[in-house]
Formats: sequence, structure tokens, C-alpha cells
Amino acid sequence: MTAVRDTRAVSRIGFWVALCTAAAATVSLATAITTPPRSGPYCRSVCVAYPYTNAAAFVPRDYLWMYPALLTALVFVVLAAYLHDRALPGWRLFTRSALCFAVIGSGTLVADYGIQLTVLQPGLLSGETEGLSPLSQYNPHGLFIGLEDVGYATVNLALLFLGIALVRDGSKLMRGAGWVFSAGGTLTVVVLILYGAIYRASLAYRFEVISLLITWLVLITGGLLLSVVSARAPRVGTPVQEEGAPGRPGGDAGAR
Repeated sequence: MTAVRDTRAVSRIGFWVALCTAAAATVSLATAITTPPRSGPYCRSVCVAYPYTNAAAFVPRDYLWMYPALLTALVFVVLAAYLHDRALPGWRLFTRSALCFAVIGSGTLVADYGIQLTVLQPGLLSGETEGLSPLSQYNPHGLFIGLEDVGYATVNLALLFLGIALVRDGSKLMRGAGWVFSAGGTLTVVVLILYGAIYRASLAYRFEVISLLITWLVLITGGLLLSVVSARAPRVGTPVQEEGAPGRPGGDAGAR
């Protein structure tokens, strides 16, 4: 009975974590795609030129998307920890590695967005702009874009490793989430290699844009699938299968 209650409690947490991940990624995607580029290769009008310090008129509008993006990065770490906890024993090396990648990638993104929100925003509004050019999100070759590239590349490595483990799960929905994670992680790595080879020093924020799109779409789709899996936790009195059995608690087979 205690094991059933523990399983239900973990699954309940997993449900909310997966749902919050999907929701945060949805809000991030919606706010980001409605924020027009102000510089670089995709800017078409009202472009901010070097030294990228005459952008006070776009504060806070151009920074709103970073709040849900920061939240998404934080919740993803919890999601990776939950998936590691429920992974099949023989594949926990992959989920443990994924958790490490998630911490590294999300930590990079949190620091990156935190600098923009707590340093760049007030600096632009107060006119204290000296030394802000390399940090500005409007600088296509600046620190902000570089950290995002590193952060999202690492997050997608985490997705890839999580996907490799999840496709071995006994639940069809869990395997579906695994394939989504694996496909998204692989596609992002391929895009990084191709864009790096094609654009080289002119990469700017091209990879950042596509990596954001892929990551958030993957987290939306995978998060929804995982929330359904977690919602199908065994009720009190339902036998819980052994750890190595094909049907994992919270999965399709464990719900029947």
C-alpha cells in the first residue's frame, strides 16, 4: 500500500511538472514569435544599429519573452529529474547524463536571461549604457546569443539522451515522448553543424532562432504526452509491477 501511495505521489508531481513544462514552453513560443527582430539578418524595419544602446524604447516589450523562457529552463530540470527517477534501471546512465546536460544547459540559459532582465533592462532605461554592447540581445555576435547557442545545444543533448531511454519504456505514450525528444535533440545538433558549416563567422542568431523553435515545440508535445502518462497512475489497491517489468508505474501498461 505504501508503494502504491509513493507511486501515485511521484506520478502526481510528474503530471504537474510535465504540464507546467508544456505550458511554459507554449507561452515562451507565443511571446517570442510576436517579438520582431531589431537587428541582424532577420531585421526588416526599425533596426537597432551598433552599439545597440539606443533601444530603451523597446523595453520592456522586447524582453517579455525571456520571463517564460527562463521558467521553461528551470522546469525542464525538474522534468529531467522526474524522468530519471522513473527510468528503467538499465537505461539510467542515459537519464543521469541527460539530467547533467539539463542542469548545464538550463543554468546557462538562466544566467543569460537573468543578465538581460536585471542588467540590460535597467541599464538601457537609465541611460547607463557604457559597456553594454557585448551583452545586448540586439548584438548578433554578442555574449547573449553565444550563451543561448551553448544553452540550447546542451538542453537538446539532454533531450536526446532522455529520448534514448524513454523509447525503451513499456508505455506507448512514454515511447512516443521519447521519439519526440530524440528527434528534436538530433535535429538541433544537425542544424548546429550545418549552420556552422554554411554561415561560419556570419552565423549570428540563425541557430538561436531555430533551436528555440525546435526546443519549445518538443517540450510542448513531449510535455503533453508525459502529463497523460503521469495522470494514469495506479489507484490505491492496484498492484504495482516490479521495477524491471515492461509496464512502468504511470504508463499505459501500469494503468490497466
